[in-house]
Amino acid sequence: MAKQSNFKKSKAPKLSETTMTQIVFPNDTNPMGILQGGRLVHWLDTAAAICSQNHAEHICVTASIDSVKFKAPAKVGDIITIKAKVTRSFHSSMEIFVQAWAKKVLTQKEYLINEAFFTFVAIDDYANPTEVPVLKPTTDAEKQEYELADERKKARLKSK
Repeated sequence: MAKQSNFKKSKAPKLSETTMTQIVFPNDTNPMGILQGGRLVHWLDTAAAICSQNHAEHICVTASIDSVKFKAPAKVGDIITIKAKVTRSFHSSMEIFVQAWAKKVLTQKEYLINEAFFTFVAIDDYANPTEVPVLKPTTDAEKQEYELADERKKARLKSK
C-alpha cells in the first residue's frame, strides 16, 4: 500500500519530458538487419523510466506496458529518437506515453516506428509505493491525454 503523506507538489509534463537517442548497430538487429522489437522495447522502457523518475523524484519501476504498436521497421545505421512524456499521475503511479522515430542518415527522412503506453510506480527506499506529484497539464493536447489516461487505467484494471 502506498505510504500516506501530505505531498501536494504539482508539475507540468514538460518538466519530466525525456528525449533519448540511439543508433541501430548490427547487434541490435535480426539477420535481415532490422531492429529487433525486444531491443526497441528495452530502449522505450529506459526512456519511460527516466521520465517517470524525473517526475516522481523517486526510483520508479515498470508496472505494465500496453498498446505497444510497431508501425514501421528501422534498420542498421538508422538514428532512433525516443520521446517519453507523463500523461497522468495517480497516487503512486504514472502513465508514460512513448514514441520512437527512426531517421535515415543519408536522406534525413524521419518516420514514426513505435508508440506505447507504460505504467510506472514510484517506490521509496524500502521498495514500497510512494506518492508522486500531481500532473498539471498545460496544453490542450496534454489535457486531452490526461483525461484519456484515466479511461486507459480503468480498462487496464478491468482486464486484470
